[in-house]
Amino acid sequence: MSRSSFYFTSESVSEGHPDKVADRISDTIVDLFLAKDPYARVACETLTTTNLVVIAGEIRGAGIMDTDGNWAPGVQEEIEAAVRAAVKDIGYEQDGFHWETFEFQNHLHPQSADIAVGVDAAGNKDEGAGDQGIMFGYASNETPELMPATLAYSHNILKRLAELRHGGEKRLEPDAKSQVTLFYENGKPVRA
Repeated sequence: MSRSSFYFTSESVSEGHPDKVADRISDTIVDLFLAKDPYARVACETLTTTNLVVIAGEIRGAGIMDTDGNWAPGVQEEIEAAVRAAVKDIGYEQDGFHWETFEFQNHLHPQSADIAVGVDAAGNKDEGAGDQGIMFGYASNETPELMPATLAYSHNILKRLAELRHGGEKRLEPDAKSQVTLFYENGKPVRA
């Protein structure tokens, strides 16, 4: 096989894959806190496993938690309700992981003073950031979505499975993965 011809593979994971469940829960916490305080600082990590969701990290925001770690009234209950609603929306309603019955642990605590000083040190508060990173990709002209064909097709397979599952197909569960491999010649996909 010449250098101008090669196989390229991409995979995609469904909304019920443990990594995506954890990301969705962390996003839910960030959204909840930003709705309370648009200037909130949130570093939320999530772990999920059989019948367990754990959130942990550092937070700061008006109406959420004071610097001594005391929660504002009702916030802990809002957090748990939001997490359970996210898991329900994903579709986990089976033995081993059900949105109503999993154990929930909240280990969020106030942002440390050292991190707060570092994050707020810049004159422009919109640019403050801790050690959290954002990943990015690239555009490709292989698909209308401007994504590499293997990734776009892999996503589309899982979107269709999610539509079927949310439409009532009982044989499908939330956790799935798809993988698509294409053969390229001269930089263009020519066959699967």
